[in-house]
Amino acid sequence: MPDIVLASRNPKKLKELQALIAPLGYTARLVSEFSDEDVAETAPTFIENALLKARHAARVSGLPAIADDSGLEVAALGGAPGVYSARYAGEPSDDAANNAKLLAALRDVPAAAREARFVSALVWLRHADDPVPMIALGTWAGRILETARGANGFGYDPLFWVEAYGKSAAELAPALKNRISHRARAMRALLRQLRA
Repeated sequence: MPDIVLASRNPKKLKELQALIAPLGYTARLVSEFSDEDVAETAPTFIENALLKARHAARVSGLPAIADDSGLEVAALGGAPGVYSARYAGEPSDDAANNAKLLAALRDVPAAAREARFVSALVWLRHADDPVPMIALGTWAGRILETARGANGFGYDPLFWVEAYGKSAAELAPALKNRISHRARAMRALLRQLRA
């Protein structure tokens, strides 16, 4: 199977994305196998940050690269934390601190006004200087709970309520999450482009 590099150091994200790209016959490897250098996510959009990460990963690995920049947008917070989702509570990135800050920001917001969505921007590069990157977007609507529920997933999953299943994203079986999440939707859109 051909290798691609995933522009991430997160083994949980690698596992999730590996399951999603299995139909392509690729084996994903973390960028941390090739470089300890972090890429500053300085762009104001998910797409631009994904491009920054993908170009870096392709450059240091010499492999095709896939990058995901994703985050949580909460309507009551004007779309925050948005592109700052991973570092919402500051550096270094910490899921528990991010979740605590989100709950504090929504302390006085009633349940009916806690609409949110996950957003994923996926970028596929054939090489570091690829002038025609493939880009796909996916979103996943839900709302923010008042307390965390579930032990699966990562990031904001324990706080993200999925109405259709009556569970938090962290209570969903990984295989189900990989079919309905923002990343899964973006990956399906990317697969359609690659097959075309």
